[in-house]
Amino acid sequence: MTGTHEHLFIRDMKVVNDDLDNEGPAIGEIRPANISDPFGLMRAADVPGAPVHMAYSWIGSTSDRVHWVNEHVHDYDEVLMWMGSDPANPHDLGGEISIDLEGENYRVTTTGSLYIPAGMRHCPLDFIRVDRPFQFIAMSMGGSYGSVGNS
Repeated sequence: MTGTHEHLFIRDMKVVNDDLDNEGPAIGEIRPANISDPFGLMRAADVPGAPVHMAYSWIGSTSDRVHWVNEHVHDYDEVLMWMGSDPANPHDLGGEISIDLEGENYRVTTTGSLYIPAGMRHCPLDFIRVDRPFQFIAMSMGGSYGSVGNS
């Protein structure tokens, strides 16, 4: 059904490689074969006035460590989410992520999320191993994605 609020829906997600200035092609890297294109779940570019920018990618299986996002800072809050794909064990990520926050390294092996306050230096983000595909979602609390400075 189409109605008065149809303009608030995203029904045809776009590939948003150009939005993400700290990863992949934007940092001069060739997209690793195990990382899908990022798709825009919600952006001010698609829904004017939307106060969030959400993109997701599938992270495919690999036994190799894969670097993906360089260190950076935003002037808005961000939430990163990663979700395993085994419905019988939803807490098991099926892989291992490495991410730095203000120079401290953290490892993640469970489905979960991370709140990154505005101004916090974060990344690099690497996938240490991926035993089975999982989803990775980045939600920026601003209508567009951008950094205030790279380290």
